[in-house]
Amino acid sequence: MERQLAEHKNGITEGVIWKQVLLFFFPILFGTFFQQLYNAADAMIVGRFVGKEALSAVAGSTGMLTQMVVGFFVGLSSGAAVLVSQYYGAKRADMVGYSVHTFVAFSILTGLFMTVVGIVLTPWMLSAMGTPEEVMDMSVLYLRVYFAGIVGNLVYNSGAAILRAVGDSKRPLYFLISSCLINIVLDMVLVVVLDLGVLGAALATILCQAMSAGMVIVALMRTKDMHQLLWSQVRMDGRMLKRMIRIGFPSGLQSVMYGISNVIIQAAINSLGTDSVAAWAAYSKIDSMFWMIVSAFGISATTFVGQNFGAGRMERVRSGVRTCMVMTIVSSLIMSVVIYNWGIYGFELFTSDKSVIAIGVSMMRYLSPVYVTYVSIEILSGALRGVGDCWIPMMLCCGGVCFLRVMWVLVAVPLRRDIYMIMFSYPLTWVITTILFAVYYLFFSQLKIRRGR
Repeated sequence: MERQLAEHKNGITEGVIWKQVLLFFFPILFGTFFQQLYNAADAMIVGRFVGKEALSAVAGSTGMLTQMVVGFFVGLSSGAAVLVSQYYGAKRADMVGYSVHTFVAFSILTGLFMTVVGIVLTPWMLSAMGTPEEVMDMSVLYLRVYFAGIVGNLVYNSGAAILRAVGDSKRPLYFLISSCLINIVLDMVLVVVLDLGVLGAALATILCQAMSAGMVIVALMRTKDMHQLLWSQVRMDGRMLKRMIRIGFPSGLQSVMYGISNVIIQAAINSLGTDSVAAWAAYSKIDSMFWMIVSAFGISATTFVGQNFGAGRMERVRSGVRTCMVMTIVSSLIMSVVIYNWGIYGFELFTSDKSVIAIGVSMMRYLSPVYVTYVSIEILSGALRGVGDCWIPMMLCCGGVCFLRVMWVLVAVPLRRDIYMIMFSYPLTWVITTILFAVYYLFFSQLKIRRGR
């Protein structure tokens, strides 16, 4: 049956560009913040009420594994989001329907597959990461319960990606806030009151993920727009699935490569001693606001470009990229000033150890002034993803950021093993990758080819 098209004006393809970008940006930013709070709540509650072993089981190797698995799927979901945004901008209701129903079916089947594989391979994966023996049993329990409920996580991420692709970034935020608050309550009940420990934290997580998945599914079912979900049509269309994977797989692979490079960076920092490890951990929490901001602008650029590209508004595509770039540069400069001058107060929230704070402040004042060198990577890769150009940006990121960073740590750092030598890998790889992206975007990308038509 043909879906009813939305009667409202599509602001993304017709409204004032900077206003539309900001209207999309803020819900994504707040959503990322609450996602961070969601993860931090589990760690804080089990760490405070159960012990450091439970904290390690929830936030150590298990956290890295779940982040990589979910990150890969979120990367894949960008392929569906790009197709939905392009077809939605072109007002092709039939193709939007194929995309939505294929992606929902794919997320459910992928979740079931991950459940079986994850439960079976959990002990092996944790052993391969060198999980300490004293936390192994709790880590296995937590991760197996997490994988048992991972379908809810993937369904929420797929549904949220669809809603954002059509310009609805507010409802995914509301759903995430609700599940985050309920997760905190459940953590207190299951971990503190019922004394279920790590099992309670895992159950709270998967129950809240199932709830958020239910809310996003209901939102898709109730809409009268062309992205309405009809369960009778949920099936995988082979051609649509291939298109989704072709666009999304590079982003998923890129997420995994970033994870691997960060593991190697962490290993290098671990070799400098406990104070440096603690300082780096605290600093990563402080500068997470910068990464939330640039990531939100990158997602905004993908959706804005995707819808306008689908609508054939190429001049608006180019203007949108410029607008996102300027706003992200200004935001990054502001964050650099704030973190450089006042970030020390953030360290005091995590530790009172003066040597740790001193090392952390030196890290912060070394890296915060060069945040701006990363901006182009996020915005240009987001914009190129919006037109379906994903493989070359993925290779640029994996080569310029991940591979070069790993080589720097393995080859250059042993020559002078100190924190500055390790940290130099960040501005080095950001500058080189930014140059590569600028050359590709201006002279060789799909946007450049279409510019000449």
